[in-house]
Amino acid sequence: MMSQMPQPTALSRCPSCEEPLEAGDRFCGACGYDLSTVPEPPQDHPTIAINGVGADASAPARAAPAASSVDWPVAPEVDTSDVPAPVHHAADIRGTDSGGSELPHPEHPHGDSPPGVRFDRPPEPDEYPLAPPAAESVAAAPGAPAVPADPRTADLPAPPAGGRTCVACRSGQVDTDGYCENCGHAQPRERDHMEQELGAVAAVSDRGLRHHRNEDAFAISSTALPDGSPAVVAIVCDGVSSATRPDEASLAASRAAGESLMAALPLGTHPQQAMHEAIVSAAEAVNALADPSTAQGDHAPHVNAPACTIVGAVVTPALLIIGWVGDSRAYWVPVDRTSLPARLTEDDSWAAQMVAAGLMNEAEAYADERAHAITGWLGADAYELEPHTASFKPDRPGVVVVCTDGLWNYAEAAEDMAGAVPLDAAERPLHSAQVLVGHALDGGGHDNVTVAVLPFPAPVQGAGSA
Repeated sequence: MMSQMPQPTALSRCPSCEEPLEAGDRFCGACGYDLSTVPEPPQDHPTIAINGVGADASAPARAAPAASSVDWPVAPEVDTSDVPAPVHHAADIRGTDSGGSELPHPEHPHGDSPPGVRFDRPPEPDEYPLAPPAAESVAAAPGAPAVPADPRTADLPAPPAGGRTCVACRSGQVDTDGYCENCGHAQPRERDHMEQELGAVAAVSDRGLRHHRNEDAFAISSTALPDGSPAVVAIVCDGVSSATRPDEASLAASRAAGESLMAALPLGTHPQQAMHEAIVSAAEAVNALADPSTAQGDHAPHVNAPACTIVGAVVTPALLIIGWVGDSRAYWVPVDRTSLPARLTEDDSWAAQMVAAGLMNEAEAYADERAHAITGWLGADAYELEPHTASFKPDRPGVVVVCTDGLWNYAEAAEDMAGAVPLDAAERPLHSAQVLVGHALDGGGHDNVTVAVLPFPAPVQGAGSA
């Protein structure tokens, strides 16, 4: 669950079972966890400077341990002259809850009943008398009413064009509320679990174990550059759960960014410039979802407008381009695991800003309750749109992992992420994406989980529009 407000400190929730704690508790009342010592957050940071330039030697906390083995090029300047920054006010940033607890269901805002439970059906009896089968559905005597057929054996009409068949009884039609008209079974939503593979890239998204819907979205595709070489694209977006319609925001952003890249890359636009323009297009798509009736003045942002974060990657035979806004991340994992992995993005978060400004070290910043408050997102209520892009040139094969925090919360450091990625990820990207989603679900699945895996360099057979 993405959020715009800080997550609680380690002492606000039990590190073991996530149950809320009271001030002064020494042991968790739910699981008995000893709270006298709280594990420190991973001392992870981008191992590559996000602008593509070597890290400053005077800042050891931001040094690039992989610089000696990977020759990263200087990223070209991105022309932003035609991208005016929106005018907003710092005081307009709205707060939201990011404690990790599931938000109340829209139909039950006060949490008085669990989500996914319908109360519009009559009470059900303990037993259901079965009618005779269809063959015996005849009148017992002249003039007597016919006995209805058993719905489990009756020949039901095929669903109309575009209709859905029940996944439980395999025969009934699904109504507009998502329930089978034959057996009443609630149907899984289309976005609860999604998988897609295009050979050179694969992505998997899952609702997770604690959320009532999936608010993540992704878009993957491949095309050819003007010289005929392949370019593979992956976009991953994470809806801000406390905002209205976060699932629509992530879907609109992923589609807009993907379509923008597919239009720009074949024309010869530099991939880094194309990524920048794609993020701007995604922001415009999310802004368009805001309800104009909630605007507060000509220059005020929309109240509780749809919002999401975004991270994307473009892989070519020679270059790796990353772009992002928010705290969804991209990781580099070399095929040769004796080489160092790297985190390629730096979060738009309060803690990252404190460390970058030299006001706190990482241990202090990530121990603060404001640590995971995001400072950048796509949406009409965003303070300012600042797309980040970086260009890299690895000197060895590997895979790029593009994911939401539903995954990296369980593998935050680059070394941890590399340990979760299968050794054959470059040959089996879909299997690797499935394994990574399973890693998050095994860890607790507190959030929606979305991950895309792209082998580098882009294989020639991955070329071609898709």
